[in-house]
This record gives sequence, structure tokens and C-alpha cells, in this order.
Amino acid sequence: MLRFLSTLVSFGFDIFSHNNQRLNKAMEKIYNIGIIGFGFIGSVHAYGYENLKFYYRPVPLKAKLFGVCTAHRETAEQAKSDFGFEFATNDSRELINHPKIDIIHICSPNIFHREQVLAALTAGKHIYCDKPLVCSGLEAQAIEAALQNYSGIHQMTFHLRFYPATLKAKNLIEKGALGKIISFRIAYYHSGSVDPKKPMGWKQDAEMGGGVLADLGSHAVDLACFLAGEFDRISGVSRILYPKRPGKDGAMEKVTAEDFVIINARMKSGCLGVIEASKVATGIQDEVRFEIYGTRGALRFNSMEPNFLEFYDQSDPDEPIGGSAGFKKLVTVNRYPKPAVPFPGPKFSGGWLSGHIHCLENFLECIRDNRQANPSFYDGIYNVRLLDKVRISETNNIWV
Repeated sequence: MLRFLSTLVSFGFDIFSHNNQRLNKAMEKIYNIGIIGFGFIGSVHAYGYENLKFYYRPVPLKAKLFGVCTAHRETAEQAKSDFGFEFATNDSRELINHPKIDIIHICSPNIFHREQVLAALTAGKHIYCDKPLVCSGLEAQAIEAALQNYSGIHQMTFHLRFYPATLKAKNLIEKGALGKIISFRIAYYHSGSVDPKKPMGWKQDAEMGGGVLADLGSHAVDLACFLAGEFDRISGVSRILYPKRPGKDGAMEKVTAEDFVIINARMKSGCLGVIEASKVATGIQDEVRFEIYGTRGALRFNSMEPNFLEFYDQSDPDEPIGGSAGFKKLVTVNRYPKPAVPFPGPKFSGGWLSGHIHCLENFLECIRDNRQANPSFYDGIYNVRLLDKVRISETNNIWV
């Protein structure tokens, strides 16, 4: 018996020692980053790497912006010059298969995601993909099959999960502070397409994977999954505000991707929800709102006021003269759990970029620890399939 216990302790120590060695090795290595697509969102991902050291000390991994790929050689070379990349190309496979690159970021237009994700999976690179993962359920099926033979770490850029207020909301829900969720409303609003003179781009082209459902709706749907669980059935309706927009040569072109979508949802828990996404919300900047109502409490949040999560506790007395009942502003501000450093301080305003920083940190921490990240590509696959169901619902005028 003593010999058995001694062997068991020794075995446990060996595992502990092996894990420590692997962890130390991961932290000593410099991971080279390759980014495909370097427009708006590609530069946001690069910003995360350049500034992570201000938010986490130490950073989970040592990483370096190594390679960049854009559609045109001249823009790739410009990005290389401006941001200090060592390698530039207009061929995504050249970047993906580069022997020195460890991590691939996919920030290209949606239509290219399938090919690039599959190539990166085959190459065995760690992958961080902007939403949506792919353009359809059929494409998602190909990714799901490829994941069976993949051992790297993958994560979606669903950064709205990583606002302090969202993390606090999740914590309160899991603690039972809201009781049983009755209903919710989640909206992601933007006004970028209100102007009829705005020229056509790939996001107005359905064949390119455009449309507000994939653009903003994917975020709102994921937030519903994160806070309210899995979907049971959904129905949707959408609208294209202007049937035609000016093209690059000034001639009017047909708009094929929606500007506004409303989704009605019944969740597996039984609660009901409404999800909205709009690029034609006049007067709005870039605004995420959620309201969640439960049997014991309620939550409200608006990203234009990112420092507060409003919480209503049903158990607060409402007498005398209203007592202490009412929505209270919880000061989430820029407070993240350790090992985060609340840069520039815990009392300063947080926001959109903070969500991206902490979403990226989660991915790198999982690479360091060799554990699968969440939100994973499986969350991305589920998300894409839900978006497909919304389209099917609208086409057939049915609940799906």
C-alpha cells in the first residue's frame, strides 16, 4: 500500500512538473502573429497586441506582429511599414503556411473566412477569427468536420462578452440574482447606412457575406446565448432601406444585403426574447443595449454608458414611500478580475476597445495553458446556424 501511494504521489508530481515545464516553455516562447485583412478590424486586432502589456502584467504570452496579408500588395507593404510587420503578402495561403507564424487572425471579408479558416486548421495554427465564423450553415459544417483533426486553440472575436458590465451580468445570472429569466431584449444599433448616398461596399452585398444580420446581429445573437442560454425556436424579418446605392463608378447598384433585422426567440429555458440589429438607426453611434427580466430581479445595460450595469432586486422593500426599491447603477467601470491591471485605473471609463483587449487576452491565456478557449469555433458554428435559421424563417414566413 505504501509503495502504491508513493507511486501515485510520484505520478502526480511528474504531471505537475510536466505541466509547469510546458507552461514555462509557452511563456518563454515568442509567438509570431499573422493577420489576414488589415482594414478597420485588422488594425483593432493589432492594437490589442501592441497594448496588452498595459492591461496585463505579465502578459499571458510574448507575441509579435510578424506577418500581414491584404488584398493588394501595395496596402500590405504599407501596413508592414506603418506597423512594423516583418512580412507582407497579398496571398493568404502564403501567410498561413509561413513556417515562423504561430497564430493566425482572420479579419477579412466574410466570404473568404471558410477558405482561410480551413487552411489555417490544416496548417495547425492557433486561430482567432472575427465574426461571423463563416457565411452559412453549409460552410460551418465543413469547419466542424475539420476541427475533428485539429489540436490547436481557436476562438471567436465575440468581444461584447468581455465588457465588465457583461461579465457582471453573467455573474449575477449564474448566482440566481435574477431568478428564472422571463424575457430579454438585445439590440445592436448603428446609423452608418442611413445616408442614401453612402456608396456600395461588400457589407451591402449578400454574395460577399454582407448584411447587418451577420455584421451586428451575430454579436447580438451571441450575447443572447451567453446570457440566456440556447435557442429553441426563432423567427425573423428584415428590411433593405434603399434598394440601390451608388457604386464605385457612380452608377446605381442593387443592394442585396439587409440593413435592419428583428428576431423573435423562444429559448430552451422557456424565456422569450427580441433581438434587433440595425445599420439605419438614425442618430445612433454604435450602441449595444440589453434588458433582462427575471422573477427575482432585472438588468439593463447601454454601451454608450459602459461604466454601469443597472440591477433591480425584487426583494428590496418598496415602503415607505418607495423604500429602497428601484434600478441601481452597479459601478463596473474598468474593473476586470485579476490578473488584469485596470489600466489606466479602476475608476476610468471602459469601452469598446477594452472588450477587444480582454477578449484577446482570454485567447492568449488559453494558448499558454493549452486549454480550449471560449467563445470557441463551436460557438461560432452555432451562431452561424442560428443566422441561417433566421433567413429560413423570413423566406418561409414561419417559426424555425
